[in-house]
Amino acid sequence: MMSDERKEQEDGRRAGERAHRPVRADAKRNLDGLLQAAMAVFASSGVDAPVREIAEKAGVGIGTVYRHFPERSDLIVAVFRREINACAEAAPILAAEHAPGEALARWMQRFVDFIAAKRGLAAALHSGNPAFDPLPAYFQQRLHPALRSLLDAAAAAGEVRTDIAAEDLLNAAASLSMQAYAQGPEHARRMVSLLVDGLRYGAVQR
Repeated sequence: MMSDERKEQEDGRRAGERAHRPVRADAKRNLDGLLQAAMAVFASSGVDAPVREIAEKAGVGIGTVYRHFPERSDLIVAVFRREINACAEAAPILAAEHAPGEALARWMQRFVDFIAAKRGLAAALHSGNPAFDPLPAYFQQRLHPALRSLLDAAAAAGEVRTDIAAEDLLNAAASLSMQAYAQGPEHARRMVSLLVDGLRYGAVQR
């Protein structure tokens, strides 16, 4: 049986957790809003846009930006990781809402959006700054399994062929999107849609 003192400690711990949860949630939302604002500013004004512009877009003080991200590279890394995570986390959501083939097709379109975001950060990511060196490995760690799960489900359902490597498909879609995007985002989407249609050739019907 729990002693009165132990019970008070436990009650106090739980109360403290309840009190801190909204703060942590608010802080996470604020940080996410800051990263979203940074991505929008980078897309419109480039990765060298003034930090003040990002702060104004996010509705925070410039000191808040520097407190979270002392260096511009810290902010760019955080933005890129956020985009990777959002793309990866879309996979199980789409899998739960759509048939396997449709989930795969929709995720590939989501990947086109990611490539568009990456395109806006390209100048920084290819600058040779060692701060960006871990990002390719993070990309593989998060996106390869996400796509692999969708491919496996679509292949098991007989909707795509079975010999597709997630890495090959990601590389093909990225290369295609980067080239097609010069003619606009809808053209990039159409090209990747045709690529996905080609995966159905040789599928084994179940």
